[in-house]
Amino acid sequence: MDLELSRVLALLVYCCLMGTGNAQLRFGFYGQTCPSAEPIVRSVVRNAVISNPTMAAVLLRLHFHDCFVEGCDGSILIENGRSAERNAFGHQGVGGFEVIEEAKKHLEVACPGVISCADIIALAARDAIAMANGPDYEVPTGRRDGRVSNVSLAEDMPDVGNSIQQLKSKFFQKGLTEKDLVLLSAAHTIGTTACFFMTDRLYNFMPGGGSDPSINPDFLPELKSMCPQNGDVNVRMPIDHSSEQTFDDQILRNIRSGWAVLESDAKLNDDPVTRSVIESYVGLFNPIFGPSFEADFVESMVKMGQIGVKTGSNGEIRRVCRSFN
Repeated sequence: MDLELSRVLALLVYCCLMGTGNAQLRFGFYGQTCPSAEPIVRSVVRNAVISNPTMAAVLLRLHFHDCFVEGCDGSILIENGRSAERNAFGHQGVGGFEVIEEAKKHLEVACPGVISCADIIALAARDAIAMANGPDYEVPTGRRDGRVSNVSLAEDMPDVGNSIQQLKSKFFQKGLTEKDLVLLSAAHTIGTTACFFMTDRLYNFMPGGGSDPSINPDFLPELKSMCPQNGDVNVRMPIDHSSEQTFDDQILRNIRSGWAVLESDAKLNDDPVTRSVIESYVGLFNPIFGPSFEADFVESMVKMGQIGVKTGSNGEIRRVCRSFN
């Protein structure tokens, strides 16, 4: 997507959300206090993704997991013992913490006490998407860091085994729609998952046991070969079959044809509302008459990035991201 078009789109999205109580977030929030902030984050993310291409998906996932617990406030970064939020079952496999800390270290040299860790996460996700050939877009900033991190607060994260009604409910609770559910799930266009999350779907799917009948019969042998029964559950596999390192709409095409890897993605094809959203992007009349997947993904990302943000005098600006001041 053209960068200027992305900026215009993000501005329109932001203006539509001004009435939600997050009006203190704005584009260019650090323009006067730390004009080098976004270039510094972008440089750190670029180096991290060049060194490890899977880091793009890791940073995107980190933003999602942060925002779904206590809002987008950097709570997932805190290391405060066994009770830390990051130790929650629903956060298994979440990473990228060291990249955020690296960016924070450079930012504290350039502009000490100015840039929140919560904003670094949001900016890093945007830059990671761009590094995976996805859309580049403007991120409204001005988030402050939360002062709470507790493992119990992450008990209700969306889960790969949730029913479609559970997934929709969890998104609704955050002010997100069925359309947002589809688009944010499509972030699985990049990244991998562990066989740990596939075992029940392949060998003990309920009711009845066996394999999930929604898996395309041509795809099932490949999944089982990558994740054999009683095999190593830590083996990782691409979530987006055939397109795991490139941001595109292939994940939606896979879901529609029964080639979804994750059960939660496959369930999007079972519900008439979410299925119609998928069809709007990859159906017969798209891309000529249909909406833009990239533009709508940006809209959902900007929207998600404003969940429960702390601004103004709320929260703090941490000196290091892993601990409260």
